[in-house]
Amino acid sequence: MTLAALPTTRDENWRYADPAALGGLQAADLDSWHETVLAPGEVRSKDLILDDAFPGVHRLRIDVKAGARAELFAVLSAARYTRLEVEVTLHEGAHFQFGSVTIGGEDVTREVVTRVTHAEPGGSSDQVVRAVHWDTATGNFLGRIAVARDAQKTDAAQSFKALLLSRGASANTKPELEIFADDVKCAHGAAIGQMDEAAAFYMAARGLPPETARKLLVRAFVADAFAAHAQPDALLDAALGALGEDA
Repeated sequence: MTLAALPTTRDENWRYADPAALGGLQAADLDSWHETVLAPGEVRSKDLILDDAFPGVHRLRIDVKAGARAELFAVLSAARYTRLEVEVTLHEGAHFQFGSVTIGGEDVTREVVTRVTHAEPGGSSDQVVRAVHWDTATGNFLGRIAVARDAQKTDAAQSFKALLLSRGASANTKPELEIFADDVKCAHGAAIGQMDEAAAFYMAARGLPPETARKLLVRAFVADAFAAHAQPDALLDAALGALGEDA
């Protein structure tokens, strides 16, 4: 086995990562991939809650055969550097549904990196990533969509939004589209902002305590990431559980 070279922030795919955390990685960490293959027509869904029990780098490769559907939903809330990296290959008529939330405070970087390759015609993908951070925390999303020359009728979408609850928090995003086919529909969007003070004032004026109002607004914000999930309550609870009193 050839061990991967250790990354630095000079590497484009790691440019927003925590340099100190990268210094603590071992080369073997980057050769650890969890690989999954979905059979033609198969439907499979997976939830990941990367809290304090599961910090660090998590790498997934998913091969979605013709007509199959892969769904992946994740919450990144650990109080240490956490990175979820997902590589997906879509065959004819396959679909990839992805929803993820990075949430937390302190001086911690949490990031999601996706590379979705539409290798054959008629595939679709939908990625929705939300970030909620406070203190001096950082939430990152690097998302790449590649459409092969023969992958006509591809439909791919990518959305990133970040909610910063304090001045020291930050978010970074780097969307990429690489398209070689000419009959496709591909879109991406990104927005970074602060809490809607008008909505918070409206709730306070109707007697809701500030803590309750904040949680309701955050819940509505992160719920977008799990809108395609049949039963999102566990994921929403995990995300809101990270919303401490100091947020």
